[in-house]
Amino acid sequence: MPRIRIDAVLIQAVIAGALSFAHLHDLAEAAGQDGWKAWAYPISVDLLLVAAWRRMRTTADNRAAWAWFIIALAASLGANVATAGLLDLGDVPAWLRILVAGWPALAFLGGTLLVHAPATAPAEPDPAPAAAPPVAPATEPAPDVTVERALDTAPELPPAPAADPAPVSVPAPASAAVPPALLDHARKLADAHQTATGDRIDAASLRARLGVPASLADAITAQLA
Repeated sequence: MPRIRIDAVLIQAVIAGALSFAHLHDLAEAAGQDGWKAWAYPISVDLLLVAAWRRMRTTADNRAAWAWFIIALAASLGANVATAGLLDLGDVPAWLRILVAGWPALAFLGGTLLVHAPATAPAEPDPAPAAAPPVAPATEPAPDVTVERALDTAPELPPAPAADPAPVSVPAPASAAVPPALLDHARKLADAHQTATGDRIDAASLRARLGVPASLADAITAQLA
């Protein structure tokens, strides 16, 4: 079973509350509020103090809570000072009787306003930053293919016959003889071209790389197919 810890502040609060309660009771009784009514006045003052204090703690900027807290605190302090011998409780002035008689309505008004006052709207959070568009993964660049020409030079071809006044180019047949060394070199170029581009090499490209006539390029292309 946990032990009850005696706190000095708690004891001080009990003593202060009891004395303030007694002073308010004595003042209300002297102002003509006898019986249970005199006991209800201290409760009404303390409840208004608590309600105003809670409102002040939950709302940062609330002038109404401060105003009602000061009113309830003035009523409590006024009763404590008035019963200290500064006021003849046997002959209470009329204005004090009016204040004591009107206190219940004033306390009810203050408590209602404190309870039903609109709370401060919470601050809207900052809009979340827009998500960055997804970045497409970087594609790996195609490897550079360096084609080195063979050191073997193409065999010398016989000189072309003299052109007639109206030459007619006749393509060489597909079965034209191609030197093996030239065919091997053309095959390396064709493989490198297909690796780099994904397409088979055509006769025009092969002719440009080998530097051979169109007829021979056509014959080599036919044999590479």
